[in-house]
Amino acid sequence: MTDVIVVGGGPAGLSAALFTEKNGLDTTVFDADETWMHKAHLYNYLGIESRDGTEFMEDARDQVDEFGVERRQGEEVTSVDPDGDAVRVTTDDGDYDADYVVLATGADRDLADDAGCEFDDETVTVDLSMETSVENVYATGAMVRDQEWQAVISAGDGGAAALDILSKEKGEHFHDFDTPADAE
Repeated sequence: MTDVIVVGGGPAGLSAALFTEKNGLDTTVFDADETWMHKAHLYNYLGIESRDGTEFMEDARDQVDEFGVERRQGEEVTSVDPDGDAVRVTTDDGDYDADYVVLATGADRDLADDAGCEFDDETVTVDLSMETSVENVYATGAMVRDQEWQAVISAGDGGAAALDILSKEKGEHFHDFDTPADAE
């Protein structure tokens, strides 16, 4: 059983995976590569002057790969089922169990509905840490927002979900804050 399964490999999903794997939680990402980033060009992402969305995603994937995230590229998740102490994720290739699941599937909210998450009209209801009404299941990005769909917001949502998961695991508020010395 893995610690964290992330469903979706866009900015929200990869941000969550980066934080959790970097901080010691075994993390697997299922990525059908249907991110809107392939249609985007970034001019409004802090720290990036001008960047093609597909190039941005390639760099983001390389970054999570360097930290050891297991990416199951092209393996599509067909259901998410909270099952006692674990959350079961099903694909055509098999079933996978995790302690936590982060849903990062853009505006496709079907898996959140299957998992039994509460909705507010069309969007998935979450708290400030992106946790849904189903314990240890998180939703991010366009799943939880009616119109505010931006890569930088989605990446922040993924980070918020990951920090909440890390805080639960460590039993206290966790902050992933690196210093220049950490880069050496």
